[in-house]
Amino acid sequence: MIRVAFDIGGTFTDFVLHDGDSRASHFLKVPSTPHDPAEAVLDGLAKLFDLAEVEAADIANVLHATTVATNAVLERKGAATGLITTEGFRDVLIIGRQKRYETYDLYIAKPEPLVPRRHIVEVSERLDQQGGVVQALDETSLDRAIDALLASGRETVAVCLLHAYANPAHEQAIRARILERAPGLAVSLSSDVAPKFREYERSNTTAANAYIKPIVENYIGQLELALQQKGFARELFIMQSNGGLVSPGIAKDYPIRIIESGPAAGVLMGGIVGREAGREHVITFDMGGTTAKLGAVDDGTPAIMPTFEIDHIRYKKGSGLPINVPAVELLEIGAGGGSIARVEMGMIAVGPESAGADPGPICYGRGGAAPTITDANLVLGYIDPDWFNGGTMALDMDAAARGIMAAIGAPLDLELGPAAWGIHLVATMNMENALRIVSVEQGRDPRRYAMIAFGGAGPMHAARLARAVGIPEVIVPQGAGIGSAIGLLQAAPRIDVSTTRVMELNQQAGPAIADVFGELEVRTRQEIDQFDSPAPPEWSRHGYMRYVGQGFEVRVDLPDGPIDQDFADRAIEAFNGAYLQKHKFLDPEARIEAVDWTLVATLPSGQEDSAIVQQHKPDAPARNGSRPAWFPEAGGYVETRIIDRQALAEGASIAGPAIIEDPDSTTVVLPGDVARISSAGHLIIDIGKEVAA
Repeated sequence: MIRVAFDIGGTFTDFVLHDGDSRASHFLKVPSTPHDPAEAVLDGLAKLFDLAEVEAADIANVLHATTVATNAVLERKGAATGLITTEGFRDVLIIGRQKRYETYDLYIAKPEPLVPRRHIVEVSERLDQQGGVVQALDETSLDRAIDALLASGRETVAVCLLHAYANPAHEQAIRARILERAPGLAVSLSSDVAPKFREYERSNTTAANAYIKPIVENYIGQLELALQQKGFARELFIMQSNGGLVSPGIAKDYPIRIIESGPAAGVLMGGIVGREAGREHVITFDMGGTTAKLGAVDDGTPAIMPTFEIDHIRYKKGSGLPINVPAVELLEIGAGGGSIARVEMGMIAVGPESAGADPGPICYGRGGAAPTITDANLVLGYIDPDWFNGGTMALDMDAAARGIMAAIGAPLDLELGPAAWGIHLVATMNMENALRIVSVEQGRDPRRYAMIAFGGAGPMHAARLARAVGIPEVIVPQGAGIGSAIGLLQAAPRIDVSTTRVMELNQQAGPAIADVFGELEVRTRQEIDQFDSPAPPEWSRHGYMRYVGQGFEVRVDLPDGPIDQDFADRAIEAFNGAYLQKHKFLDPEARIEAVDWTLVATLPSGQEDSAIVQQHKPDAPARNGSRPAWFPEAGGYVETRIIDRQALAEGASIAGPAIIEDPDSTTVVLPGDVARISSAGHLIIDIGKEVAA
């Protein structure tokens, strides 16, 4: 059973081919092609098939993670979108939330809505919070709204009516009328996309789904066609933000579910590597060519958020666009290898602007003129200019040095080494701030966590980042440079379905809870039918609950088994445990209510914990040696051991300073740290062990 996974990033597209019978795997990185992502995919697949000596017809399935949905929002390159809403609610997207993410900033900027006000139209109708019809849908106002959207050239329409999560009838009638008048128009209903309360979040999620829907439909359609032309005739799966896989059909209908596709796969891989190393609590650190992503795994399970934000103005909650679908907990910042360095107000600043894949860093020799983190790491001696990406790309050290001196060194009167080190250090400090948000500010003690470092640039910065916050151990897995692609191979198809039903939990609540999960199961099975899976689904239930009167909820894992008369009591017991763990407080006199309900169906693939080990050429010579590299602890440039990771045996130990090279990434071991190879083949760095000794 041969499976292929690929992850399209802003700078590189990563591939893994895994043979389930022989257990052999082949890794590959190729530069991304932003003008046409499929071009890099087809080029990489051709090289990968030659490397593994297989044909497209031999492949059982293809797994894919993509940033196409994210980039459409970040770059504001989505489709021309209109929004139909209830009369009186035209300004929900513009008003947003009253709470400010910076209380004392008089010039605070708010996230720009994806749909301008002139393309938001109203219809006369009204439902109450229980779904009862207060005012019937007025067809005259509906036709007037559709006329306005068609006249303005809208390619896609979002429909979000007040309380439609409790009764979808009016939204469904609007969709039927739109498709009757304009059959080719893409339509997204809030009752399908995000049937949960809180009007601003639901409106924005539905608008975002509509905004990216034509883009994702076209992209996936072209990808499917290209794969068919290569001879591939089996299943294609797309990674979701929640760490599960879905079919292309579901991804086309609900593209909002794949908006954090690639980073989610990386966190999944980090959890598996942590378990292999005996660590149930890990922080994942994924630094690629464009961004750095930080996530968390608690008790062996990736942390899942019921909602998240995208396109932040600042790295603060409330400064981005809310997306009301479940996602792996992540914080993403503009600090990748291609992030551009400059001088601002007499200080070095790095990112979030990126040179990307085209033109890329100066050292790529493709026309880049601004120095980047990759240029700095090259000048610092951390990267071998003749063996970047396994020797497939030669880097121009002299051009990188000239660029750093012109942009950083000369304005700040710094020599080359300190100027390059300043870029590296500022980038690391930016990531340190993000790491503190993911760890300390979420109640996670860094001293109890290991860091899983991956991505092409992650292992170069990981040890210094861990040292700054007190993380005692860094694990660099095999194939770190293509970690998200490996995570894809270890994922399983998963369907999350949620709805809002506000109800107080008491002894009479059992039948109502059973009705809610009965409705969710019907919706879930409709999506499961799109998978060709021989295994029955594994079910889990979750609720979002609070004390009556509170404005926030906690996630509660609900018990399995039949929903009988005692189920509400068991749900209350589960709530008490979750609430106490998060807030260290319980109010035994307060009433408890549930707000949102979620049903999860996972289709086991049998590959979730399979080890992905790269196939090496047995006769390949080890690339050991030395070169000058910058370590301020040692006074600047020092002659540093260069070690070929493929030549390291289990139990091998390396004291820093040292540089350990993989074809797809490079690990920097700091003075005072000790690196070793685990029984699973992962590189483990004990932070400060030599110093402590």
